[in-house]
Amino acid sequence: MKVSTRGRYGLRAMLELAGSFGRGPVVVMELAERQGLSRKYLHSLLSTLKDAGLVEAIRGPGGGFVLSRSPAEIRLSDVLRAVEGPFALVDCVDNENYCERSDGCVARGVWGELSVAIEEMLKGITLKDLITSSDGACPSEVALRRDRSTLDPQGTAGCQTKKGRHRGTQSAKANE
Repeated sequence: MKVSTRGRYGLRAMLELAGSFGRGPVVVMELAERQGLSRKYLHSLLSTLKDAGLVEAIRGPGGGFVLSRSPAEIRLSDVLRAVEGPFALVDCVDNENYCERSDGCVARGVWGELSVAIEEMLKGITLKDLITSSDGACPSEVALRRDRSTLDPQGTAGCQTKKGRHRGTQSAKANE
């Protein structure tokens, strides 16, 4: 699964709204300027996110967009599914009729398991995790601190950040 610009920009918009949560609506024009996006494109993304129930539009003077729930309740899987669609790495995972070989295809099972693994990881990370990981911590590490049983309880997963490699709840220095 390659996340398109639609997915990346949609997540950026949601992170802006998460950072402003509880402080009133964010005006589309201001959000577009801060993110370097066209107002029309951003409005299209926000409309899609609104249809998915992730944001609300506030009309009138002082209006704009707000998250429909707390950043702690919105998972990355929710955002990416809304703007990207299903997490299937290949078309036959969601639609066995897509390929005449689907029934006997050994690789289809691998693609399906990998798609599920990606979705499960994204389910384990919330918008709040991302906005509170600005200290350079790996988002999955922040999620682990929040709920060790949700994501990688053995601490075997890792990610690369600007401050170095993180593995589970270990610090980058411990891995050197």
